[in-house]
Amino acid sequence: MPPVTGIEEVYSAIERSARLAGVPCSGATVRPILAAYADGLAEAGVVYSVSTRQDAPVELDFTVTVPTRSGDPYATAVAHGFITPAGHPVDRLLADLQGRCTISEYLVDGGVVGGFNKIYAHFPQDVQPVAELADLPGMPPALAQSLDLFARHGLSDVAMIGIDYPHRTVNLYFTQLSEECRAPQTILSLHRELGLPAPDAAMLAFARRSFRIYTTLSWDSAAVERICYAPPPARGWDPQALPAPVTARVQRFVDEAPRAYQGEPIVIAAVKWAPEGEYLNLGPYFQLSPLMRQVISAVHNGKL
Repeated sequence: MPPVTGIEEVYSAIERSARLAGVPCSGATVRPILAAYADGLAEAGVVYSVSTRQDAPVELDFTVTVPTRSGDPYATAVAHGFITPAGHPVDRLLADLQGRCTISEYLVDGGVVGGFNKIYAHFPQDVQPVAELADLPGMPPALAQSLDLFARHGLSDVAMIGIDYPHRTVNLYFTQLSEECRAPQTILSLHRELGLPAPDAAMLAFARRSFRIYTTLSWDSAAVERICYAPPPARGWDPQALPAPVTARVQRFVDEAPRAYQGEPIVIAAVKWAPEGEYLNLGPYFQLSPLMRQVISAVHNGKL
């Protein structure tokens, strides 16, 4: 199939995916986001995802890559009314990152119900030491307070940061994970120190395959609020191989969500732990960006 060419093609795919997931979709919520970041849609990566946190999905998230040539995605979000600056450190964090590292691409994230929520800075070719990121003025103090914890568990290099503006939280995506970092005893130790439940055997086996581990921090707490383990995206998927059950509706969404390529869906599956429990996020790709194709190829060839 040819690559995506415009706003209506992407919106149509998101709308159909939302129907499959049983989530109401409004063009008034989704189209303005696509229109604001329309430059580069022809080669943009697009992925939609749902959570198993509830018995049935209540939101369908969509993430779209934005080329750096399109300018500052934060300024675009402000200009279109997606973000209203309020003098909070979250408003300056992306600018801090732009001054600190070479960003390869941005991503923007929204929900078909909730609308715009996140901007990601992706810098896999200029991976940053987490200790240096902690020095950025806009970063939550919780990061500096967690450096010893991360160091003890082999979490040192960051390839992407996601900034959630409505919730004022930050996701740090750790990469270049060693075997020791992903060892069962390391993961169990990390969960004990975070005050999270211990993963069972199936969850541990899943987490051990991670190519990125990400944590969620905020300005309102000194604690790491969530941790997530994400194996690399893979062609095809087996619901029976996941460490938690998936409903028939979610399975149909993953199998039948539109995609702009031939063959089985390319799916990213991640498991998240939070104080309220553990759950899966499942995301079939509609289209891969050129950079994400390179990252996935490097992971599967053992180069990352």
